[in-house]
Amino acid sequence: MKQGIHPKYKPVQVTCACGNTFVTGSVIDKIHVEICAQCHPFFTGKQKLVDTAGRIERFERKYGKSSE
Repeated sequence: MKQGIHPKYKPVQVTCACGNTFVTGSVIDKIHVEICAQCHPFFTGKQKLVDTAGRIERFERKYGKSSE
């Protein structure tokens, strides 16, 4: 790598809107995010599947496991 042309890569603290913080590496000083793995519904298990017009059942019938 050429010297003097790359930004400094340093550890920075990431702060989520929920209050969770963690350290990662970046070239910017502070990182603020709105959602993280501690408060995202997919990772917390609070995700809800909204079935519109029976699409989930139709998918399971077409691609699901056979009863054999």
